[in-house]
Amino acid sequence: MFGLDLDAASTLHAGVMSIDLQRTPGRSREPAIQVRGLHKSFQELRVLRGVDFDVAPGSVFALLGSNGAGKTTVVRILSTLLRPDAGAATVNGFDVAAQAGKVRASISLTGQFAAVDEILSGRENLVLVARLRRQREPGRVADDLLARIALTDAANRRVATYSGGMRRRLDLAMSLVGKPLVIFLDEPTTGLDPQARLEVWQAVRELAGQGTTVLLTTQYLDEAEQLADRIAVLHEGRVIANGTLAELRRLFPPATVEYVEKQPSLEDIFLAIVGGDTAVPTASTPVRAAKDPR
Repeated sequence: MFGLDLDAASTLHAGVMSIDLQRTPGRSREPAIQVRGLHKSFQELRVLRGVDFDVAPGSVFALLGSNGAGKTTVVRILSTLLRPDAGAATVNGFDVAAQAGKVRASISLTGQFAAVDEILSGRENLVLVARLRRQREPGRVADDLLARIALTDAANRRVATYSGGMRRRLDLAMSLVGKPLVIFLDEPTTGLDPQARLEVWQAVRELAGQGTTVLLTTQYLDEAEQLADRIAVLHEGRVIANGTLAELRRLFPPATVEYVEKQPSLEDIFLAIVGGDTAVPTASTPVRAAKDPR
């Protein structure tokens, strides 16, 4: 599978092998993902220049960076779709180069675009993946996941009629078939409208709440801030900062506080009109704002 396009490979949801890996005592003490000194070049272009990070089990880890920073290359290496030039990485304790089959059996991968079959219904998509993963009761698995992502009412509709947010939630549900220990989400909200982004965010929070380890790549600062337990900033092929949001904030000088009147953003207005959950402050509502002392 090495060298396959990430989005094409996401239709497989990173492996349909039937190996059932059980959590073993003591494994939770080890990082779910461990990366040491990853290097990768494409001819003269050096994409990764020594990447290091750990991801704790059951956490959401955001790899934040601009386009071309190397985020997708990291995901392709960790999901065994690409070999590194140097360095080492393990997922669930398995080496991504030497034990690629075992890595693929314990993960799922969701690419930048929803890998769903538009001709089939939502339920049929899930049953298909459940059969590929050799689940004993594909129909029950599909129904349980549809309920989990709030798509039961649309289960028998063709996916071609789904909204962007519904397709993305279905795509995430397909990644959950077989209960993978680790899920890679490569820019999961790219191209989605504000309401659909909130739906995906909620789905990611539920994944983490149920103990799944999530590695999320994104170029959206607010997405990393909302979802991640830890954030690594990837820049020009290197991780230049890694920590919790609170730890990253401490890299800056203490802020002074003043009161300002905050006008609602267009996103606030849109979500309020269509019934989103985001509260919209009014022009007369005082809010605390940080001012850079420099």
